[in-house]
Amino acid sequence: MGEERFGEFVLVRRHGEEGVVELVLDRPKAMNAVSTEMARSVAAACAALEGDGGARVVVVTSTHERAFCVGADLKERNSFSDADLVRQRPVARAAYTGVLELPMPTIAAVHGFALGGGFELALACDLIVADGTAVVGLPEVSVGVIPGGGGTQLLPRRVGAARAAELIFTARRVEAEEAYRLGLVDQLVPAGEDRSAALSLAGRIAANSPVGLRAAKRALRLGQGLDLRAGLEVEDAAWRSVAFSEDRAEGVAAFAERRAPRWPSAS
Repeated sequence: MGEERFGEFVLVRRHGEEGVVELVLDRPKAMNAVSTEMARSVAAACAALEGDGGARVVVVTSTHERAFCVGADLKERNSFSDADLVRQRPVARAAYTGVLELPMPTIAAVHGFALGGGFELALACDLIVADGTAVVGLPEVSVGVIPGGGGTQLLPRRVGAARAAELIFTARRVEAEEAYRLGLVDQLVPAGEDRSAALSLAGRIAANSPVGLRAAKRALRLGQGLDLRAGLEVEDAAWRSVAFSEDRAEGVAAFAERRAPRWPSAS
């Protein structure tokens, strides 16, 4: 298992040859509150992973026992002048955008508090696995701002416009069972099992063609919100990008020969 640290608060952990990579939030003394330094580290880790052909699936995890991430570092923000806040904004955006734009499938493993920017990091992933201790929400309007890490755009795409409005306008926290019922998280597991369940799911996903996975994600993301005809054009372009690949040839051959595929793009 290889590890690489990005700054003081972010760790990238590679799981052998299977193509599963963890992006670990590692600022336990602050419950993973996203400071400027931590935001830079998340963005840098994502930039490295974007160009990593061996990374088939990324799982975002946390080292804190009681929190995935509590959002922006409000203690740091409280010391900012208006000019400081303006300068810091692109740094913060780069962290959330970095996770959102990773080209491979991404999974958030959530336990404890995932609030504000913490929940937005999870929303930036394709799938969210949560354990029974999870508490999620976007409480930004209660402190005079709005969700600024993608929450106003990503939450309605998950649960619909009216449900997202209710959750954002009330700033309420949602516990695990209700979060699962509302579709705020995709899989609910017993307490303490979010990481292992997310890694297991990542392993099942990573067994598939890396080329196919990235193309499927591209089609899903780019087609979202388009009318059907435009969406089908996006899908067709993604299909054409993989239809004549070595992975496609290997996948068909492996199926015919009743064996596990050996993906050329993973070697």
